[in-house]
Amino acid sequence: MRYATILLSLISTLAATACGGTTGYAKSGRDAAPPAPANFSAQVARGSEVYTARCAKCHGKGGEGSAGAPAVVGPTALPLDPPSAAKLRKSRFVTVADVADFVVENMPPGAPGTLSEEDYYSVLAFDLKANGIDLGDKKLDGALAASLTIPRN
Repeated sequence: MRYATILLSLISTLAATACGGTTGYAKSGRDAAPPAPANFSAQVARGSEVYTARCAKCHGKGGEGSAGAPAVVGPTALPLDPPSAAKLRKSRFVTVADVADFVVENMPPGAPGTLSEEDYYSVLAFDLKANGIDLGDKKLDGALAASLTIPRN
């Protein structure tokens, strides 16, 4: 009976992770989620891992976008107004907080809101860094995101 319980738990965890469920971190023990990043560069490092595991499949390894998923890096990333063909996005992206709100409500597809707050902000930090924005020793959070206007070319 114990073997069956362990096997079912493992299958559930793998299925949830593969289908856009949890980040894959256990809640306790030696496989617990890593500590919260202390600053922007630590967020970028963590964001790189989360992006690769959870976002690159749709948005491309380098954030260039793919069929059905927009670019998150480069000159066409994050236009102010939603593209006319956008399936999910209906709001303007003026600040980084606007992007954060959209991402938490809609990403990953089929499992929105399943990443931790730290992971969402870490992915955003990773994307900002890839777009040439460096916040130095600051830590990206809701208050800072609300104060950051997305640069336009």
